[in-house]
Amino acid sequence: VCNFMSHEKCLKNVKIPCSCIAPSLVRVPVAHCFGPPGHYKRKFCTVCRKSLESLAFRCEVCELHVHTDCILFACSDCRQCHQDGHLDHDTYHHHWREGNLSSSARCEFCKKTCGSSEVLSGMRCEWCGILAHAACYVIVTPECTFGRLRNMILPPNCVQLFSRNFSKLHCFRISENLQTETDEDDDIDGSTQGSAKDIQISTDSSKQTLKIFDGNDAVKRNQFRLISVPRIAKNEEVVEAALRAYYINDDQQEYELQTFTQQVLLSDDVINRNDAAEDSNLGSVFRESVPEAWIIRAKPKDEEVIRIYPAWLKVGMAYVSLRVNKDSTVQTVMKEVLPLLGRQMECLQNFKLVEVLMGSKQVQRMVLDNQELILNRLKDIRKTSIRQMNQTRFYIVENSKSMVQVNLFVGGLPPQLSPEEYTNILKEELAIKTNVVSVSHVYQAQGAVVLQISCFSEAERIYMLVKDTVVNDKPLYAVVIPTVMASKIPQNSCPLLVFVNPKSGGLKGRDLLYSFRKLLNPHQVFELTNGGPLPGFHTFSKVPSFRVLVCGGDGTVGWVLGALEEIRHKLVCSEPSVAILPLGTGNDLGRVLRWGAGYSGEDPYSILVSVDEADDVLMDRWTILLDAEEPAEGAENGIVEPEPPKIVQMNNYCGLGIDAELSLDFHHAREEEPGKFNSRFHNKGVYVKVGLQKISHTRNLHKDIKLQVDQHEVELPSIEGLIFINIPSWGSGADLWGSESDNRFEKPRIDDGLLEVVGVTGVVHMGQVQGGFRSGIRIAQGSYFRVTLLKPIPVQVDGEPWIQAPGQIIISAAGPKVHMLKKSKQKQKKTGS
Repeated sequence: VCNFMSHEKCLKNVKIPCSCIAPSLVRVPVAHCFGPPGHYKRKFCTVCRKSLESLAFRCEVCELHVHTDCILFACSDCRQCHQDGHLDHDTYHHHWREGNLSSSARCEFCKKTCGSSEVLSGMRCEWCGILAHAACYVIVTPECTFGRLRNMILPPNCVQLFSRNFSKLHCFRISENLQTETDEDDDIDGSTQGSAKDIQISTDSSKQTLKIFDGNDAVKRNQFRLISVPRIAKNEEVVEAALRAYYINDDQQEYELQTFTQQVLLSDDVINRNDAAEDSNLGSVFRESVPEAWIIRAKPKDEEVIRIYPAWLKVGMAYVSLRVNKDSTVQTVMKEVLPLLGRQMECLQNFKLVEVLMGSKQVQRMVLDNQELILNRLKDIRKTSIRQMNQTRFYIVENSKSMVQVNLFVGGLPPQLSPEEYTNILKEELAIKTNVVSVSHVYQAQGAVVLQISCFSEAERIYMLVKDTVVNDKPLYAVVIPTVMASKIPQNSCPLLVFVNPKSGGLKGRDLLYSFRKLLNPHQVFELTNGGPLPGFHTFSKVPSFRVLVCGGDGTVGWVLGALEEIRHKLVCSEPSVAILPLGTGNDLGRVLRWGAGYSGEDPYSILVSVDEADDVLMDRWTILLDAEEPAEGAENGIVEPEPPKIVQMNNYCGLGIDAELSLDFHHAREEEPGKFNSRFHNKGVYVKVGLQKISHTRNLHKDIKLQVDQHEVELPSIEGLIFINIPSWGSGADLWGSESDNRFEKPRIDDGLLEVVGVTGVVHMGQVQGGFRSGIRIAQGSYFRVTLLKPIPVQVDGEPWIQAPGQIIISAAGPKVHMLKKSKQKQKKTGS
């Protein structure tokens, strides 16, 4: 059925369950979260166990890989990352996934190799990462402690999210564009892919290829499986081959084949009429006029045994078997089951029977009517799809008044309005129903609100409508966010909040998103292109202690630190420490804090361990007030009035003159052709090119600006660029201040409350500084600066350039120092060895 291979002498030791019984082993049904189909080298399909040579899907949350035509047969056995009101419990068991391990993987118990690049081999817990042979993993204690990263993982029992019909991509805030690609491929699932894969076996003239449908649903969708059987095969052989194609290991005597004609699409009666024809044709299935398509049907039964799972048990797979006949209703079944579960004293009205379909993409639950005949229900399911019957369970559930609460973060609104004004805008634009929707949090400075919705259909309607809504020429966006139950977080735990900018560092950001979602709880990983840092900080606002990891360039780090500064007063942990995984071009702050010059494919697990072992350091941040006294000449929008004062935050450095001019030219080049700027090497090449064009500039910046440091006028030497530096790294790692000791100035530190002011004489000087041959011209050191611009001059702050109109620039210390994480030296030695 599933292509499992074993030596004959090893058969007695086989512990791996076949794909056909996988649904019966699911503890808690959790649907998978599939991204777009792709090509995955050296991986194997979990269902058919063959290598993924063609297009395949992978789950974004667990290690499941599956062919496009096997996806229907994967059951909902994903990691349970949050509580959703169904089968919730506080103890977590290992979540084992077979195979796709590196060939060097070693078993935790017998210490022998358990991975393979040739077949599906070895088991891995997707929470704690423990590895074991199939024969060894059964002796492991079932409870999982989340392994080495336990203090960084947000425990699943602390996260609550009522999702119902929200797709898993929405629940985990995975980019929407993935969804469209997935949907287009839905039609491939059973038909075209299946034919391409299996048709090769039927080139033999003594065999015939048949299309097999497993029920009315497959007929409607035109999703069939191909089987190849001898031309003189008996009915039983064809039925057996058809059942195998659908991963069903039931007795073939319970099934029959019915001929398929095009009228079947229009009428079920045609199918029923085929029964008579089938009975008279019990010999060979094949005649000259044999149709190429058949439907496999279950023969009607007068009685059968069903399993009833009690939803309140923490064991998951425990069930009661019960024989039902044609008179058995849902009510009589519950009456018989309750005494077997020791609940005979309780009132029948307090319970309901729920039918659960454990599909790979969605878990569907339906409460059955008390008077419904059970055998009729089973017959209907099998008529729809025999495969679905294999993935269906019945749970007996206690009636409880479950509170529905969906939290939607809505951004893109006009800033600085009152809660009432935001409610009125949402009423006008989205027609929200105030009896089920309330505004629970307002972020006025950012123009964002959090909606608390007590009705699933209203939450879905608002979510879909927001995407097409524009307010004041700005599109709105909505993010589904979970509730973190801070009281349940273990005392010594310090979860890691991860922000990834997928646009930084080529495509490395996307790969890191995927890796961190797997290593941690996906609810603690946020994609910055999907609503920025605010939804992440709001989700963690009640967490008593947490750390932050920012994956991106210096601009991304500044963005997150700026958002943290704005929202700090609303966080229980108001000063989380911030680590950096440098993905940008310069990465100066990452270099200073020992995180390296740029990410080059290191193992994400070891990065998380380094973050856990990192040291806490303080860093100054600076506020820059830009006050233009007269209109900018040749301003793009042609305004006549002076620009209003604006305030920007600075972490690394601020440059005026030639340094900012090069940044501006690079910025324009990137805006014209963004697709080309996806590697650090290319980006630096463009910097060199624009620098060479400025090589003949005259040195007269000192005539166009005046500098005041701590209330004292400072005379400027003949320079082309003036740079204020907060950290000892500038322009991709150059030391602009230099290391020579100087009695006039203190030795610079990132937490000394002082900025260093340095001059450069032009592009050649900047090149010499970059090469380490010279340092800049030391001008001043202080904590309060006033720069007067006498004409429009290029300015850049942390890599963001613009032309600043004549006026004043005031630089002063910004609020409290920020807590950063510096990679510890010991760890670096280990990785280097």
